[in-house]
Amino acid sequence: MAENFSLRCWGVRGSTPTPGQKTLRYGGETSCFELRAGDALVLIDCGSGARNLGMDLCSAGTRSFDLLFTHTHLDHICGLPFFKPAYDPNFSVTAWAGHFQDDTCLMDIVSRIMSPPIFPVAAKTLKAVEFKTFRAGDVLPRRDELVIRTIRLNHPGGACGYRFDFKGKSICIITDHEHGDPDVDAALPAFVEGADIMIYDAMYTDAEYEKFKGWGHSTWQKAVELAKTANVKTPVLFHHDPTRSDEALDEIGLAAKAVHPGTLVARQGMILAP
Repeated sequence: MAENFSLRCWGVRGSTPTPGQKTLRYGGETSCFELRAGDALVLIDCGSGARNLGMDLCSAGTRSFDLLFTHTHLDHICGLPFFKPAYDPNFSVTAWAGHFQDDTCLMDIVSRIMSPPIFPVAAKTLKAVEFKTFRAGDVLPRRDELVIRTIRLNHPGGACGYRFDFKGKSICIITDHEHGDPDVDAALPAFVEGADIMIYDAMYTDAEYEKFKGWGHSTWQKAVELAKTANVKTPVLFHHDPTRSDEALDEIGLAAKAVHPGTLVARQGMILAP
C-alpha cells in the first residue's frame, strides 16, 4: 500500500454528462479523479462522476482526504451536492481551488450553486468540508511524500493544472486549457517534463478548433505535440466533447497513437499507474 501510486478516472466527459448508447464504453460522467499515493488520497474535481466515487468511499476505510478543483465551471463541481462524504462528519475533506483571478473564494462559488431556488440544500450542510484557496503556481502544503505543484492554465475564468510527484513517479492533470497564451505555453513544457502520465484537455481536433477558438479547450494534436516535446511517457486524452461517440473516440485514439505510441484515450473506470 505504501508504494501504491495510481489515478482512477470516475468521469472523463466535458461540458455536460452524456448518458446513452453512444457513450457506453468511454463513459458520460464529467470530470472526477481519485489519486492514491501510498496512504494518501487526493480527489481532483467533483463533476458528475463524484456521486459514484462518494458512494465508493463511504464503503472504504479512508476518511480524510484533499479535494482539488481545476476550476469551478459547472461540469467540474456539479457532483459536489451529491457527494455523500461531504455531509458526513465522520469524514474530513479539505477542498482547494487556486484558479481565481480576484478575491473570490471556493465557498462563494459552492454557496451559489447550493442555495434555493437553485438547490434545496445549502452549502453549510457540507459538514465534513473545509474550504481553502491558493494561487496557481503554489506548491500545496503536505506532511507526507506526495508533492503537489500547480500551474496557471488558459481558460475563461481561470483554471489550474496539477503535477503530483511521488517516489520518483509523476502524474500531471492539464485541463481545462487552451493553447495560445504565450506565458502559459512557455511554462507548460517544463511543468510536465518527464511525466509518466499526463491527462490533457483534448476536447477538439485541429480541424474543429477554429470554430471554437477562445472557448478554453485544446486538441488531441496539441496533447501529443506537448507530450513529445516534454518527454511525457503516456499522454491521456481527456475532457471529451459531449457530441463525441465511442466510435469517434476510437478513431482519435488510433490517429494519436500513430503520432505518439503511448497515447491513451481516457475512459470512465480506467486506472492509470506509472
